Amino acid sequence: MIRLANERGVVELRPELGAGVTAFRWDGVDILRPAPADADDVLQTGNFVLAPFCNRIRQGAFGFEGREVRLPPNLGDHPHALHGQAWRQAWRVVAQTQTGVELAYEHAPGDWPWRYEVLQTISLAEDGLVQTATLTNLDERPMPAGLGFHPAFPAPQGARLQADVRGVWMIDGEVMPTDWRPMDWGPDWRAGALAGSGTFVDNCYTDWGGEAVLSGLAPSPVRLEASSNCRWLHVFAPVGGGFICVEPVGNRPDPFNGEDGGMQVLGSGEAMTVSMRLTAG
Repeated sequence: MIRLANERGVVELRPELGAGVTAFRWDGVDILRPAPADADDVLQTGNFVLAPFCNRIRQGAFGFEGREVRLPPNLGDHPHALHGQAWRQAWRVVAQTQTGVELAYEHAPGDWPWRYEVLQTISLAEDGLVQTATLTNLDERPMPAGLGFHPAFPAPQGARLQADVRGVWMIDGEVMPTDWRPMDWGPDWRAGALAGSGTFVDNCYTDWGGEAVLSGLAPSPVRLEASSNCRWLHVFAPVGGGFICVEPVGNRPDPFNGEDGGMQVLGSGEAMTVSMRLTAG
């Protein structure tokens, strides 16, 4: 385990567990959902990087520049490939200080047939946590690419989420998008809806302004700010789960079907970067 600290904050993370952040406390308060001491799945952690795509690819299958790609399931018997490869792998520590760490994951071609590297930095600033991720195509061929983060926050009774979003993708029984509609369904995050609303949410929201505010977690509201290329906000709020995931992502679910899925094309040697900042007063 790696531990970072400054006068107000503490971050703990486990490179061998998908580089998952197992704790982020600010002024002694858990801002991200703390992982149990015996956590053995990155999904139990408070945040991890999504690369080289975010969320689900339908049946793990897509075509790109004449190549047919089929990815195996990576979440039990769920049939759709989820979140890429980096979250299921151990990361290498590149450099570390008292308040920051740089980690790397390099992918060798396999089911995902392109070589790539992800570098991420996690650091404590005077006002909170800063995280960046850079995805570089190390292959000789162009590669489709997406990046994002998967922060999970405690959702005590009365906690609220406010985010400026203008539309939502509805989902089917396999949590795949079916159709887009304006914000006339489910919790109205624009108005600061309860994080534990009693409605199951695993939906992608569009036209996001890049900021989200969670109240009721800490004495001061927790503010999430993401880079402008995280154009979508994915929210996962299981009924009775006691937590809410508020995910800044650079592509929507099922990105290879339909228009404007968000996947970028990186030429050989090209890179893309996303960033996120969490502040709590």
